[in-house]
Amino acid sequence: MQITEIIRKKRDGESLSEAELNFFVDGFTGGKIPDYQASALLMAIFINRLSVDETFWLLQAMLNSGEVVDLSMIPGIKVDKHSTGGVGDKTSLILAPVCAAAGVPVPMISGRGLGHSGGTLDKLESIPGFRVDLDLDHYKRLVGESGLCLIGQTKEIAPADKKIYALRDVTHTVENKSLISASIMSKKLAEGIDALVLDVKTGQGAFMKTQDDAKELAEMMISIGTKMGKQVRALITDMNQPLGSHVGNALEVVEVVELLQGNCTPEQQDCLELSLLLAAHMIVLGGKADDLDQAREIAESTIRDLSAFAKFKEIVAKQFGDPSALEDLNKLPTADHVETLTAETDGYLGMLDALAIGKGCVLLGAGRKTLEDVIDPAVGVIVRKKLGNPVTTGDPLLEIHYNDANKLKEALPLFQSAIKIDPDPVEPPSLIKK
Repeated sequence: MQITEIIRKKRDGESLSEAELNFFVDGFTGGKIPDYQASALLMAIFINRLSVDETFWLLQAMLNSGEVVDLSMIPGIKVDKHSTGGVGDKTSLILAPVCAAAGVPVPMISGRGLGHSGGTLDKLESIPGFRVDLDLDHYKRLVGESGLCLIGQTKEIAPADKKIYALRDVTHTVENKSLISASIMSKKLAEGIDALVLDVKTGQGAFMKTQDDAKELAEMMISIGTKMGKQVRALITDMNQPLGSHVGNALEVVEVVELLQGNCTPEQQDCLELSLLLAAHMIVLGGKADDLDQAREIAESTIRDLSAFAKFKEIVAKQFGDPSALEDLNKLPTADHVETLTAETDGYLGMLDALAIGKGCVLLGAGRKTLEDVIDPAVGVIVRKKLGNPVTTGDPLLEIHYNDANKLKEALPLFQSAIKIDPDPVEPPSLIKK
């Protein structure tokens, strides 16, 4: 086979065979196919799409590029959650300790920021000392001991996805249902889970802009997971505005700590609500509750009695982080400067564009524009008003935390364009779509 012929076929809208997709995955993972040819094929796939069969073959090739972890020696039903990517979405850092505190083992292998959306690993690494690069033996031990482990892909776990994921991030080939499905499910099926809850985002700040696209993506991943013998549930949720109040790596850890300690501002209510709902589905799948109402009460109780916060501190310590930084938030990275955008008129917040805010945060340094970019964990935005809130002239709307004045100058027009104030009342979007 020749990679140039495979690129041509997909460029011209033809279907690829299982053998051709295996050839691409094996060749790119092994270094025989260079980035520029892999990028060409990814763009051809992005434009001309993959069929359901092609998507399944790509998933299998990526899954089989590494090791599939066996966690059968650990008691309990192992359940994980995955989000398709959003702005301010720190639910993994909330629901993972909640579920572990409720007795549901959560083996979580996460990714880094992708495009304008944040990454769980980047957020965790803003905690001083926290390591996401643990080996699989360490991973298995922590899931057994603590019911929880939060790591990145090891060299054994879907190495093809790790390379393809990084390339998609910097070649604008992210928003494709087949590539998203194969990427997510190859990691999740390799990590040793029995069940999976998916949070499929839709709206301005999501990769799936319409609810129909989000539903199609959810159905594709459920079909793949079921075919592989896993229980899979999906929620379609709103991403027209940032989730919660904090956007940016260390800033999002601050919000996680506040919520796990039982402190929730009105701007953070949607983040807490979604975290508890996703956790409830995980607790039901994990066999610790008979229905969502019972599971929701269990999840809420772990926040009330601070057992979820204790679990978060425990896993931070066991992954070589400094748990005292969760008690004294001043130990987390902090930006040198804050610029506040205020309301220029009275009215109601009618637009808080998550995509523009996410892109602005990338320009500040909270995300990557190239593979070589280094994350600045301190920068980001704090949202002071949410959609539908009444505002008065001079009210703070966005607090921009930055370290580089030139980067602020570049990002400021995006933040300004994200906000619109309407004279008449605005109905906020529903959080759960389906």
